[in-house]
Order: sequence, then structure tokens, then C-alpha cells
Amino acid sequence: MKEIWMRVDAPDDIEKRKKLLLSGLENGIDTFIVRPGDEQFSTLGKIRLVVNKDGVLSGGAKGRVVSITTPKEQEAALALCKKEEVLVVSTGEWSIIPYENLIAASAGKTKIMACVSSSEDAELSQNILEKGTDGIVVDVKTGSAVKDIVKGVKRTPDVSLVPIKVVSVRNIQTGDRICIDTCSNMVPGEGMLIGSQSSCFFLVQSESEENGYVAARPFRVNAGAVHAYIMLPDGKTKYLSELRAGDDVLLVNRGGTTQVASIGRCKAEFRPMLLVTATHDGEEYTTILQNAETVKLVTPKGSVSVNALKKGDEVLAYLIEGGRHFGMAVKEKIKEN
Repeated sequence: MKEIWMRVDAPDDIEKRKKLLLSGLENGIDTFIVRPGDEQFSTLGKIRLVVNKDGVLSGGAKGRVVSITTPKEQEAALALCKKEEVLVVSTGEWSIIPYENLIAASAGKTKIMACVSSSEDAELSQNILEKGTDGIVVDVKTGSAVKDIVKGVKRTPDVSLVPIKVVSVRNIQTGDRICIDTCSNMVPGEGMLIGSQSSCFFLVQSESEENGYVAARPFRVNAGAVHAYIMLPDGKTKYLSELRAGDDVLLVNRGGTTQVASIGRCKAEFRPMLLVTATHDGEEYTTILQNAETVKLVTPKGSVSVNALKKGDEVLAYLIEGGRHFGMAVKEKIKEN
């Protein structure tokens, strides 16, 4: 995920600068460009302050603030690439070409941060030369525009889910399963992508539906056995056993829309387990889940408890090609049974 900073050094009134910073903090931003003397803002939260004195950055990061509105100013900015730690760049209407040139010239050795004042600008900055800038700097006069910009940058791509057909569900030995408790509530039809193979991730629903025995736990996904893969927001995977409090996880709903949540805790407990096997286009896929009424897989029209699953039922899954090496996708044929 791209870095998100915010400029709060523009207003002359310190109370306006403080109010602007608080609007950013409330929307999840933790790095702010401030004026000299505004270091007192550090008491407002766990944040990083980057001091801008006449275009020179110090404190939380070292670098320069540059404006590019003419070819001459572009040449001056290019000369700073590979010399400065970070360049905070603002441009006029001539915006794409300067960023392309800076990204190419920096070669990953200077961080390029694009000043943006709208969600459209933020989205554009992320796609320049496919790689995009290293991040954005929210540069607005009031806090009301911050939420849309941050939401646009943090938006994760949708995934394409397909129905796969259950062929068997059977009891296996008791084992260790992982419950993932997040800092966000989910709704019915929403959960996480889990699977025993890196080519197939079953959509396991959150415990967002009440039943007669236990209250709903909409923040929780009873994800499965410790060995299983989970799909993460950056497209990588981890084993469930590797997850820790504070890690980001990908939440997915029935329509394939995604969002990011943080883990509050993970619980490994010894529980009775089920092996679920399903097929699609001649390929067979499995996942192992706790044998419990509250554990549900998402279907095209609803959800079904794993202990009520039967042959012929359809559940939703995310299918991908290739394999995984230390969680990263690799282009090789791997057979996992």
C-alpha cells in the first residue's frame, strides 16, 4: 500500500493547522509536514512530523519540497534525484510527464511523493508508469476532502469469485485451528479468502450471523487449520499460523468487493476438523475448517454452515494460476493435494 502523508503547514493560524492535522489523524494518516515550531503537535497522537523550513525537510524525513510548473523547475528537481531521501512534488496542469521523469530518474533511490488535492489526482499518481509514485501527500485547505482522498488510495482491487461444487465433506483428526479477530465488524456474505492450496481460496464468512446458541461475533473469522493460506491485501499469502496482532488482512464480500482490516488477535485452539473438497473445471481443491455450526462458507445466494454442507452444494472461491514461494506468486506449475 502506498504511503500517505499530509501537509498541514499552509494555514497561518496555528489552530487551523492543528484542526487540519486532526482531520488527517482521524482518517488514518500518521505522517504530517509541519512548520518549524509545530513540533508540539506530536502530543496529538502517535504520529511522525516532517518539518518544512523553506523547502528543506527534516525531522521524520529528510528531503526537499519542489514545485514543477516549468521545464526549468523540472530540471532542478531531476538534479535532486538519487541525492535526496524524499522529494515532495507539486505540479500545475503539466502533471503526468514530470512525475514520469522523476520516477525514472530516481530509480528507487529517492522517494517521490505526489501532492494531491482530490481523489482523482491520488488515483492518477498511483498509476503513472504502472509503478506509480511512492506515495501521496494530501494537500488541501480544509479537512472535509481528506476522507475521500484517503479512501481512494486505500481502496483494494475487487476479486473475481466463482462458484465451485462441493464433492465431499468428511471428519478428520482434531487439530489446531485459527480464529482471526479483526478491529472491524463484517456483515453476512463477507469474510476472508482461505485455502489449503495456493490456487484456490474459499470465501469463509465472518461470524456475523446469530444463532440460538452463541451471539454473533461480526469481527471474527474462524478461518481454518494452521497450515492454510490466507490471501492478503498486497496479493501475497501467509500461513494462518504466521498471522499476528496488527497485521493487515483482506476482507471480501460475495460480490468480490474488498477492504483492508487490522488484526486485533489470533487464537489457535485444538478443535474437531472437517476436510472440504470441491471441484471446478476438472480440478480438485480442499480446505480444512473447524467442525462447528458457526463456521460458514459463502454461497452465490447466502451462506451455509460447514456441518450442513453436502455433495453438490456450490460455494464461492477465488481461483488463481501458478504457485507460491514465501507467499509471493511464482509462474510455475505446482500440484498441491
